[in-house]
Amino acid sequence: MTRRPRALTVVVLLGIVVGMAGLVVASVPLYRMFCAATGYGGTPRIASVASAATPTGSLITVRFNADTDRDMPWEFHPAQTEMRVALGEPVLAVFKVHNPTSRTITGAATFNVTPDKVGSYVSKLQCFCFSRQTLGPDERADLPVSFVIDPALARDPDTREVTTITLSYTFFRAMGDNTPIRPKEGSP
Repeated sequence: MTRRPRALTVVVLLGIVVGMAGLVVASVPLYRMFCAATGYGGTPRIASVASAATPTGSLITVRFNADTDRDMPWEFHPAQTEMRVALGEPVLAVFKVHNPTSRTITGAATFNVTPDKVGSYVSKLQCFCFSRQTLGPDERADLPVSFVIDPALARDPDTREVTTITLSYTFFRAMGDNTPIRPKEGSP
């Protein structure tokens, strides 16, 4: 083999490696965009108040779930465990979070909708998820979630039997927050 074919092979292989690395880096944001646009995997769509559908009067129960990762010492819970919601009507729910430690901690929440098949019918108007939240020692915060459930849910043969939806949020320590966690003074 001469130098030219070897150099060409090296360039092609390096191009493949760089391309694959680029796909790895872009995969998470691209996947989030795909899920937000399609509702895939129970991911609610992102909408504006103007795009919310006209309320129909049909009601559905929405339950709220809040969890924290094992490395996240925050206390996190919904202010309400469930609501009866009119399809097409914008709704506001609130989650409460507390940092019981003596350190400032930054977290970020992910969300999901169950059953998965209704994710495309749930549109977030405002949400704390995927935004970094920073709480100082013993700080508390109310985190609002505004959403609307598309009335088409009741007309879709695959989802019209659904009477309860669960919106679930999980808080994780934000990437790059390596604050050592110690309990507050006087805590066990």
